[in-house]
Amino acid sequence: MAGTKRYAAVAVAAAALITAPTAAYGVPTARPAPAAARPAHGTVLPAHAPARSARTAPTARIVAPDEHVTEPGGAEFWLTPEGKHWTTLDNPDPQFTNVVNGNIDLHTPGVSAFVEGTAQGHVTLSGVYYGGTGTASRVTVRTTAGTLHAKLLELAGHPGWGVWYVSTDLPAADDTYAVRHVVVRDTTGGVYSRLDLG
Repeated sequence: MAGTKRYAAVAVAAAALITAPTAAYGVPTARPAPAAARPAHGTVLPAHAPARSARTAPTARIVAPDEHVTEPGGAEFWLTPEGKHWTTLDNPDPQFTNVVNGNIDLHTPGVSAFVEGTAQGHVTLSGVYYGGTGTASRVTVRTTAGTLHAKLLELAGHPGWGVWYVSTDLPAADDTYAVRHVVVRDTTGGVYSRLDLG
């Protein structure tokens, strides 16, 4: 009798596994699955869909002309049709990079980089990216102290350029800090533009 109960319990468990919905087969795209059939976390995709399509690549934050954006370290950035403006805690006088005076060729991919530090070891890195194909999505900044991931700002209307920025704190003894590479990637993961400093 005990053997019959064990066999019946195994058969019920096997039937439950066979009839339970699985994420491996996906959900038909014509209509969504009922909430009970969907997993608690994540997205169920059709079996033929590539895994990358589950996430949308980030893009630049679109700002209005003269809209000020303050980064956690206190630096402020704002864009106008003429270019990038910024201040830092150590330098409250507005600084400016002109993108329309001919110094930057907006039709050739490029990136600029500015590094500004405080006596307390806080460093703000920023620059202008321009001329790439596609939509700028991510900026990776490789420095002598490690890799940083920057944020992006752009004006509406695809002006052909944008601003990247990031800040970090350095150990007090680090007086050799330098930027090695700045790589801007587009929404497909390709290189939008880059700066190699060695």
